[in-house]
Amino acid sequence: QVQLVESGGGLVQAGGSLRLSCAASGSIFSINTMGWYRQAPGNQRELVARIINGGRTNYADSVKGRFTISRDNAKNTVYLQMNRLKSEDTAVYYCNADYQWREGWAIRTGGSWGQGTQVTVSS
Repeated sequence: QVQLVESGGGLVQAGGSLRLSCAASGSIFSINTMGWYRQAPGNQRELVARIINGGRTNYADSVKGRFTISRDNAKNTVYLQMNRLKSEDTAVYYCNADYQWREGWAIRTGGSWGQGTQVTVSS
C-alpha cells in the first residue's frame, strides 16, 4: 500500500514556530486528501488541517490564522507550518492520507496514518 513518514516535531517555546512534513511512498496511483490530526493525552484525535487535491483546505477553528497546510504533489508530501504556537498545541501530530494505489493491474482505494510526531510547546 502506501506508507507515510512524518518529521519535524520537537520542543519549542510558546510563540515559536515548527514545520511538520509528511512524505507518502509506495505504489501510489493518486492522492486525494492529505491532512494532519493531533491527539493530546486524555483527548480524542482531532483534525488540525487537511488539503484536498486541487488545493482546497480546511482548518480547525483553534489553529486558523496560525497554521498553514500545503502540499507538493510532485513529492507526495504535505507540510504543516505552525506559527505562534501555544501550550495547548502540545500533542502527537499524525499525518493521514486517502489515496488510490496500484496492486498489480488493479487500482485500489485506501488510507494510511503516519506513526506520529511529538510537538511540545513550553509556556
